[in-house]
Amino acid sequence: MIGWDDIYKVVASMFPLYVALILGYGSVKWWRMFKPDHCNAINQLNCYFIMPLFTFDFTTRINPYKMNFQFLAADGISKAIILIAILVWAKFTTKGNYPWSITSFSLSSLSNTLVVGVPLLGAMYGPLGENLVIQISILQFTVWIVILLIMYSFQSVSKSLELVVLPNESRMDIEGNTEQHEVNTEQDEVTTRPSLLKLMKIVGLKLATNPNAYACFIGLAWTLVSYRWDLKLPSIIEGSVLIMSRAGSGVAMFCMGLFMALQPKIIDCGATLTAFGMLLRFVVAPATMAVGSFIVGLRGDVLCIAIIQAALPQAIASFVFAKEYELHTNVLSTAVIFGTIVSIPVLIVYYVVLDVLNT
Repeated sequence: MIGWDDIYKVVASMFPLYVALILGYGSVKWWRMFKPDHCNAINQLNCYFIMPLFTFDFTTRINPYKMNFQFLAADGISKAIILIAILVWAKFTTKGNYPWSITSFSLSSLSNTLVVGVPLLGAMYGPLGENLVIQISILQFTVWIVILLIMYSFQSVSKSLELVVLPNESRMDIEGNTEQHEVNTEQDEVTTRPSLLKLMKIVGLKLATNPNAYACFIGLAWTLVSYRWDLKLPSIIEGSVLIMSRAGSGVAMFCMGLFMALQPKIIDCGATLTAFGMLLRFVVAPATMAVGSFIVGLRGDVLCIAIIQAALPQAIASFVFAKEYELHTNVLSTAVIFGTIVSIPVLIVYYVVLDVLNT
């Protein structure tokens, strides 16, 4: 049974992250220490140096030959349920459309697994919780982000390949001369669908410019080799990774604070869309994960971990993609900011309720 000591342990693990977030926010909003260009430089430091090594460090802690594939299958089933539901909504309802399908999938699928998930699940369930949330992060990087990028690329390429044809009609005038007259007809839009190969090339280029994707794939490749032949990272390399990796959580949350301070509003998309985003993140995502977990037969702490990790706050990467493709940026920025702020009480409620149901 969860006691106050357990809840305090969870809050204690999360509190330092929010201190870093408040410091980042205050350094811009209250103390005027950084200007927007300074914030961009700090974000680039985080994006290109700290987070890739942070991701690599955690990825190499997992034995790929002993991953909980039942747990990962539950996540796969939950995402399949979400995709099917979005497809039905887009196909058979008047309000359904492809752009909102992309945003809905992003809101219900991409969570902040490493920065928030690792300390939180570690405090709740010890090494088991930390191990499983890292496994989910690998699946998120190698599968779900790729699918999301394909969806974004399809939307972007489809728009760029629209060709407009203006038909001309020639006719004889009364003197027998041929003149070209432009026919005032509505512009026969011709849309060509991009091939899967073209989409995969575009996605491949996007991943090639994302250092965190490199870090995840290289880390996974190393673990496959190291656990197969019992190899260890040379201490000189391990030390080089750790010196930057240890700053990962703090700098990531500090950058989140900078991001919050640079936004015109914390809630930038109105109450209705904010509620929609929170519903997908904190209700739909864990609910579908619960369904997937029951289908594959997860029980006990593993079931609890599966549901809680699905209710983690929105991944920062989801806003980055939305901004890059200029699609519902305000909705994703609100989901990241507001979702991160309210995640502690929401996740503690899940923790307590699941413990009661599990006993």
